[in-house]
Amino acid sequence: MIGFSLISKLRWRVVSLLLAALVLGALAVRWWLGPLVFVEPVAHHELVQTVVASGHVETPHRVDIGAQMTGRVVRVPVVEGQTVRAGDRLVEIESTELRAIERQAEVAVVQAQARLRQLREVQTPVAEQNLRQSQINLDNARSAYRRNQELFQKGFIGEAALDDIRKALELADAQNRSAQKQVETLRANGSDYALAQAAVSEAQANLQAARARTLYALIQTPLDGTLIGRSVEVGDVVQPGKVLMTLSPVGSTQLVVQIDEKNLRLLTLGQKALASADAYPQARFAAVLVYVNPGVNAQTGAVEVKLDVPSPPTVLKQDMTVSVDIEVARHPNALLVSANAVHDADSAAPWVLRVENHHAIKRFIRLGLRNGGIFEVLEGLQEGDSVVNDPAAIPSGSRIRATAQPN
Repeated sequence: MIGFSLISKLRWRVVSLLLAALVLGALAVRWWLGPLVFVEPVAHHELVQTVVASGHVETPHRVDIGAQMTGRVVRVPVVEGQTVRAGDRLVEIESTELRAIERQAEVAVVQAQARLRQLREVQTPVAEQNLRQSQINLDNARSAYRRNQELFQKGFIGEAALDDIRKALELADAQNRSAQKQVETLRANGSDYALAQAAVSEAQANLQAARARTLYALIQTPLDGTLIGRSVEVGDVVQPGKVLMTLSPVGSTQLVVQIDEKNLRLLTLGQKALASADAYPQARFAAVLVYVNPGVNAQTGAVEVKLDVPSPPTVLKQDMTVSVDIEVARHPNALLVSANAVHDADSAAPWVLRVENHHAIKRFIRLGLRNGGIFEVLEGLQEGDSVVNDPAAIPSGSRIRATAQPN
């Protein structure tokens, strides 16, 4: 029994030593092979680099609508958010006094036209008749003067009688000249006619001014658009210069966004973008970069840019918040690696750990485009290489056991 017990103990000791040897051997092999490390392949794919920003919807301009006169509002037939067409009534101001003034101006025009008509149809014919009569009287006076001169020379009449005839001739001549002047002033190029015409023009101008003032009481929309602001109610007393409504005109829609100044070098007019309103993130639409502000905001370090939206979706509204991805570059066959595999990516000498003969070897690379967590490699790697997914986890030169990164 004693011998059997001793044999059993020796057997277990041997087994234990063998198990220990196996464990130590496995550990030694594992140590020699290195730690299990996640790696990823380097491959060619299309890479689109974008600049992401947020902003808001804006039309190229807004129209502030106000009154041109002081008065009390009697009607506001529109509401905020309503779509209006050019010429639609927005606000009506009390205009009783203005309409009365307009009627007075209309009467003044009729009176001035009547005076001009009277000048042409009555005064001018009468003056022409007076001129003809004065000419007859002048001719008769001249004949009488000649006959009396002959009688005076023959001694049949005295000098006093001849003087009376001469005075009658001079009076007839003066009356004829006066009649001629009267006709001249009444004709189309005369002063009286010009004054009558000027009176008509003045009355018509006063009527136009009165009508314009009356129209001031009716505020209409100058353009098609949407009312995005209203600050007037019936009964309000409005004054010139006060904004009553704000109109967003129909036209090209723009997105105004703020871009970090570090991305300014990437922007070029005409670049395409995809945008979406935060309220409708699934409804993406196209936009085009059309403006880059030449200045940088000193407080925020941002640059304002504007993008045109050629075909805005119906859900897009003024001042909506939007997100924009501006495409700044596209390489259809770029050699790509994930950002997790790149160390010192923003330095002058980025590097990766490339798997070489089961070792992680530090290799410097040159980067190109970037888009989120993907980098383009211009130099230092080639397709088919594998790189350590987390290069900071192990030192360069370490022996490793590579395994694919799980999805």
